Amino acid sequence: QVHLQESGGDSVQAGGSLRHSCAASGDTASSRVMAWFRQAPGQKREGVALIFGEGLTRYTGSAKGRFTISKDNAENTLYLQMNSLKPDDTAMYYCATGQIVSWDPRDFGAWGQGTQVTVSS
Repeated sequence: QVHLQESGGDSVQAGGSLRHSCAASGDTASSRVMAWFRQAPGQKREGVALIFGEGLTRYTGSAKGRFTISKDNAENTLYLQMNSLKPDDTAMYYCATGQIVSWDPRDFGAWGQGTQVTVSS
């Protein structure tokens, strides 16, 4: 099993930046894909960014050009750098691990506890 511990949530003004971290422990070798999801109140959980293979990345439309996912393999830590934040980015952010490249949360078996990001206008 993989245990994920997140940090980095905060309240910022629009246009600001935040960096999320997600420390993985346990059977990390089995985590082929690592991803960030977010969930706003009353909304479905949606994918933001994922990383797999030798650092290949994918982003959903809202994150492209503003967010950067990265991974430190030596430290087993996943990062999400978020720039030019907008009020629409307000949500609980979760890291997750899975076996396939997918934006379906059901394809991810391990989840962090979530950290809140609030962006004010």
